[in-house]
Amino acid sequence: MGRIDELVERAVLLREKGLSVGQIADELNISKDTATWLLTRPKGGVVAPKDISVDWSAIGESSYRLSLMCEALSDLVQEGISEDGDVEVVVGISLSGVPIGAMVADALGCKLAVYTPKKQFEDGKKIEGAFSRNFADVSGKTCVVVDDVITSGTTMEEMVDELRRVGAKPIAIAVLIDKRGLDAVDDVPVLSLVRITRL
Repeated sequence: MGRIDELVERAVLLREKGLSVGQIADELNISKDTATWLLTRPKGGVVAPKDISVDWSAIGESSYRLSLMCEALSDLVQEGISEDGDVEVVVGISLSGVPIGAMVADALGCKLAVYTPKKQFEDGKKIEGAFSRNFADVSGKTCVVVDDVITSGTTMEEMVDELRRVGAKPIAIAVLIDKRGLDAVDDVPVLSLVRITRL
């Protein structure tokens, strides 16, 4: 079975389990446009969106391997932030960014906040993202945002806007993989262990 067929099959199974298009996109580390394309597979020569599927499950299924990646990401954050940028809170993006964020927060010796972006909620309804009240408050704090993959950059734009809205100061975005090859999002530097660049 071809890679596209495997992705279609996985997308359909996730849809049958009740996941939204945004959740499917997150699970497959693809854009929402690509997830929609996989689910609908329009006929008539419609070309698939330009995207790259990232499968980092070999890391995610092993707490040991994940901890090593998070140690490297923490080191990158420490190296990448300025001397005046003492991190008070690491914000893990739900879902895959939460375990990464927890390990990075531990390595940096700071608190953990969790943010669920609006794409995780029911498609078609006007629902905003939300900070979990079960974790640290970010209001007025210096923050580093942590996630697994930047696909389109939309979630990071939302995150930076939301942090600034509540008076927080985002000083870095740290991810395992950056599919966009971004240097910054709204003047917040992007630090990635792997950066994918289209030629």
